[in-house]
Amino acid sequence: MWRYLAGGVAALLLVAGGWLIVGGQAHSGAPTNVAAAARPSDTAVQSAPAPDLPEVSDITRAHRRFERFDRDRDGKVTRAEYLEPRRKAFAKLDRDGDGELSFDEWAARTVDRFAAADRDRSGALDEKEFAATAPKRKARAAARCPEPPHDD
Repeated sequence: MWRYLAGGVAALLLVAGGWLIVGGQAHSGAPTNVAAAARPSDTAVQSAPAPDLPEVSDITRAHRRFERFDRDRDGKVTRAEYLEPRRKAFAKLDRDGDGELSFDEWAARTVDRFAAADRDRSGALDEKEFAATAPKRKARAAARCPEPPHDD
């Protein structure tokens, strides 16, 4: 209970302090927008060369996706075109080509991973063998920002 009361009092004090700070700046004539006060003059901005910005493509992501699915380029995505990626994925999983997907075919990658990890062919993984089944994480590339221009 005391924590709620103390939190409420602290929130009221913060609001009152913010009100006094903003109200005091408005009467003193000080700028309330720090970014506007720190902004360089407009003439300095106009004389600086514009940075090289990448060109924006007119093709949107949705349009590119549409074009990938529209194989016959007739401006329409048919049901067959829409399901084609799924058919290809199914065909990769259907190892015996009978048009039916058994559990072993569906779980083939996992079965293969288990078999590869089971070095002693015991049908069970010990702790060291199980550690080999951990997914390999791709290292994230560090963000590389261009160096700012130096004024010499």
